[in-house]
Amino acid sequence: MNAEVKGTTLPTLQVSLDPGEAVVSTHGDLAWMTANMQMSQTTGAGGQKGFMAGLKRVVGGGGLFLTRYEAQGGPGQVTFAAKLPGRIFPIEITPGNSFMVHRHGWLCGTTGVIPSVGLQQSFRGGIWGGEGFVLEKLEGTGTTWVELSGEITTYDLVAGQTILAHPGHVGVFEQSVSFQITRVPGIANKLFGGDGYHLVALTGPGKIWLQSMPIVMLARALEPYLGGASGGADLAAGGVAGGVLGDILGRNV
Repeated sequence: MNAEVKGTTLPTLQVSLDPGEAVVSTHGDLAWMTANMQMSQTTGAGGQKGFMAGLKRVVGGGGLFLTRYEAQGGPGQVTFAAKLPGRIFPIEITPGNSFMVHRHGWLCGTTGVIPSVGLQQSFRGGIWGGEGFVLEKLEGTGTTWVELSGEITTYDLVAGQTILAHPGHVGVFEQSVSFQITRVPGIANKLFGGDGYHLVALTGPGKIWLQSMPIVMLARALEPYLGGASGGADLAAGGVAGGVLGDILGRNV
């Protein structure tokens, strides 16, 4: 297997597979593929199967089913495209070292990668905290590719070091990083600051990736120019409730 990221502002991920090799992906990211690539649907990955495995992905922002792409009869190629301007990059998953990814960030992975939901806070916080509080957990063994929007800033946090971030800007972080919901300080800041009521406290040790252009913020910026099309964006900003409803009504708003 060989994977190559091509392009700059709107990149693509080109995966070349030998016969019998496969990758799995969520729905809607396929751009093109060779004719000998066989597509199939599965509710499981990395040895996990069944309806509950798919339901966990739905809560985390993915789909009930995964698409498996396997080369048949010779070398094949499948290409995935970014949804927004940004970057696509690989992450190596090893046993005991999982990663948390924002709900639109997982692009595809080798068959040993297990995508599921990763809620590291109360259910109440997940409902009312907003888009960035619903996370997808990537574990298992293998290589996964993640898509983040805009420019990316990384920090290697030492033990006890904390970064406060707007939830939508949280792209990826290692499982060793503590993820806590915290309120914006001060009543005036909450009411008049325009930054919402909650922030995320990311505390080391571990590596974090922050993105400069979350999907929900782009939707809000475009809302004045779209007439009555703001309903989907409001759903996308609603945490767990918005995530589940967004998947039913159309999550890529």
